Amino acid sequence: MNNCVVRQAIKDLRTDTIIGYELMIQQDQSSLYNSSSDSVAANAMVAFLSENSNRIFNEKKTFMTFTPALMFRNTPKIFDKDKIVIQIEDNIVVHSLAAILISKYRDSGYHFAINDFQFTPKYFSMLEYVDYIKVDISGEVDLNRKNSIANVVDMAHGFQKEVIAIGVNTEATYNLARILQADYVEGNYISNATVSKTSKMDFMQGNLYQLIIEITKEEPDVKTLEEIITRDASLSYALLKMANSEYFAMHQETVSIRQALVRVGISQLKQWIYLLSFEEKGENTSEELLKISFLRATFASKLARKIRNFDITASDAYIMGMFSTLEYMIDAPMEEILYEIPIVKKVKDALIYQEGMAGKLYQLILHYERAEWSEIKTLAEELGLHTNEMAQIYMECVQDVNDIWDNVVGIAEES
Repeated sequence: MNNCVVRQAIKDLRTDTIIGYELMIQQDQSSLYNSSSDSVAANAMVAFLSENSNRIFNEKKTFMTFTPALMFRNTPKIFDKDKIVIQIEDNIVVHSLAAILISKYRDSGYHFAINDFQFTPKYFSMLEYVDYIKVDISGEVDLNRKNSIANVVDMAHGFQKEVIAIGVNTEATYNLARILQADYVEGNYISNATVSKTSKMDFMQGNLYQLIIEITKEEPDVKTLEEIITRDASLSYALLKMANSEYFAMHQETVSIRQALVRVGISQLKQWIYLLSFEEKGENTSEELLKISFLRATFASKLARKIRNFDITASDAYIMGMFSTLEYMIDAPMEEILYEIPIVKKVKDALIYQEGMAGKLYQLILHYERAEWSEIKTLAEELGLHTNEMAQIYMECVQDVNDIWDNVVGIAEES
């Protein structure tokens, strides 16, 4: 299985919540979408998805495109009908057996989305089967195109269908989706669309900064960490809850911050401190942005271990991924933010200038989450990485993030 796999969030514009993710798979001659239903590559990808189904799905829906060949092979039935939305494109819409094929799945309880809706009889004949209509608003949208998209949205709502605006990669397209009254949005801009930034001064004076300063030292001092956490009631409560959770389950209850720090351990604390610190500022952050921080960090650290003679450690790569979203949370340029933080220069150069080998890894991660396949291939080759390994590592990282989220956020919400 030599294809890249990535997921993109889909956000409800009415509630500002993430309702699901689209699972995007590289489309080329060796992909799942190859027209040959018996291709080795397609079979390998189906096996990959089946093996990783628990990682792909959580409590939210997964949107995924299927070809006619895959539909006839009952590939969607690998997945829980309540957790998957089958996306269809022109190759299914124009298929002579489309109505029979789709109605069979509908009768079994599956839900459908239609990509790039067109005003033709074939597309209108599909409306009774679909729940979502996806429209692409990326790039330049002139008046004619805007009116055309508006007509699709109005038509969809007239038929009681919900509209997902895709290609929402900038603030301008996000605002356009609102003007067009789309129900949902999907694209690279989603994670930071509703984040209100905290001031640099508040950041530098706050517990997050103090914890970062200490935790990023070569030998963090447990006593200093204890002092920082104990002066913040919400952090103290969250840390104790975490230390006593099933994730760190032990027979003896942890009753002090010092005990909690020892139980959790410095390496784990580095991975959890970021979310714990920002949890108290929930109004300034977004769930998806925090998840992206963890996903980038985990992905970067695991890929760093695969790169021969890499010039930063896996721990530094984790910090690079975690801090890559700070500019969306703090009202200051990245260069100013990182100037005060004692992290290695190669990580700073990667985050600010995307320079060096670390910069190439950072670029690779950004291209990966945007599903920019050609750039992924080029950078992976330069770093000596294999895309098939990357796909598996990515899905493992998704599971890691889900586990972190379930444990830490669930604990924090109880407070």
